[in-house]
Amino acid sequence: MAFDILHLDGWDLRSLPALERKAMLWDLVKPRDGIIQYSQHVERGGAEFYAAIDKMGLEGMVSKRRDSKYRSGNSTAWLKTKAFTIDEYELLGVEREAGKPAFALMAERGTGRYVGSAFITLNRGMRERLWERVREHVGPPPKGMRRPATQCGSSRG
Repeated sequence: MAFDILHLDGWDLRSLPALERKAMLWDLVKPRDGIIQYSQHVERGGAEFYAAIDKMGLEGMVSKRRDSKYRSGNSTAWLKTKAFTIDEYELLGVEREAGKPAFALMAERGTGRYVGSAFITLNRGMRERLWERVREHVGPPPKGMRRPATQCGSSRG
């Protein structure tokens, strides 16, 4: 997926407006044979666009000011809007890696089909109690998933 370009042939492009950078990116990649998917710039209709990406099951969308220069870190020039579902899922396991947030691995209720992961945003005490419970019920990785190199507990029930 190509959506921005920051450097080209030794030139720093971060000070150029977003639309100029996108035009340069298009000239560079002109998607060939589906190898690179170019993310088109869409203006207006944010609510309709969000509904479409949600319906397609995409992670979300990024809105950028057309004249914005690139700047790392938080900025008022761009906004990431995540698509999400509110539902109840079966907990397949918890994936933890030192220095990173823990992820809950979730499945569709009744089928056990893996549907994705989510950050665990519990306080430290609750996270530790959840982790202990998962470790007590360690089992094989969920169907279709291999056990990652990081610690992963699988819990059913």
